[in-house]
Amino acid sequence: MTEHPQPSERARELVRGAYDVHIHVAPDVMSRRIDDVTLAGRFADVGLAGFVLKSHYAPTAERAAVVRRAEPRATALGAITLNASVGGLNPVAVEIAGRGGAKFVWLPTVDSANQRQCQAREPEGATPPMWARLQDDLRADGMAADPVEVVTPGGDVVPAARQVFRLIARHDMVLATGHLHADEIAAVVEAAAEEGVRRMVVTHPEFTSQRVALDRQRELAARGALLERCFTTPYTGKVAWETWFRAVREAGPENSVISSDLGQPFNPPVEDGLAVCADLLLEEGISEADVRTMTVHNSRWLVGADPLEDAPSRHRKENLA
Repeated sequence: MTEHPQPSERARELVRGAYDVHIHVAPDVMSRRIDDVTLAGRFADVGLAGFVLKSHYAPTAERAAVVRRAEPRATALGAITLNASVGGLNPVAVEIAGRGGAKFVWLPTVDSANQRQCQAREPEGATPPMWARLQDDLRADGMAADPVEVVTPGGDVVPAARQVFRLIARHDMVLATGHLHADEIAAVVEAAAEEGVRRMVVTHPEFTSQRVALDRQRELAARGALLERCFTTPYTGKVAWETWFRAVREAGPENSVISSDLGQPFNPPVEDGLAVCADLLLEEGISEADVRTMTVHNSRWLVGADPLEDAPSRHRKENLA
């Protein structure tokens, strides 16, 4: 059996009350480490508040509702990812997801034009994403959908995306930028704010197909977007830990939210992800307060949960407003 790092009790306590806003668990079209109902019980047992169910291929709001009924001690939240399997930038799919209680809307990931065109190679020894094989299978079977275009070659956000943003605003959902290019992300964040979106998160800016520069990350944070730091990105070798830690420091912990992106059979248990990451951040010299902000307070703000007593004042003031 594969050995995985074990989180300390200090880290467990530090991330108490957090939401993991990016996980991949069963049921799914790919093999996963654990199912969502079992995971909810494990989250509750270690003091985590809940998680967001991400699938690259299927909406998860209905699943999340079943999980909440089966295990009410942890809050499972649903999402939709706007890849080809749901019709891309499909406003009907987004509206139905919103009515069904979905909390996150990811822009295209595996079917984004940027991901399709990316020529960057994984660093030597990195573990490739599990969806890469499925994408290859679809392509081999003649089912490679056209890339989902969010921004035109001239830099304009397409009308369908703006319609999606308005629906996200209507249902007070979170906009996550998916696997877009840095230039596309900048255009999207500006347009989404214009359309009334309140909560935005830049999906793993250190990922192989993105590599968002630090100055651009700071610009996006200044526009109100949180920067998602996924544990698996450095853990699976897609970026050096040194680079990941530097991004946290230089873009500002207050502008980052830690997620695990776990659920793969070969990676650590999902319920350990945030705490293991907290231990690594502490070893790097990041303060307990900053670790708690990134794991707990910013994740709770994203999902719309009530701020805790030790939350930063900006979160408490917004909640009162």
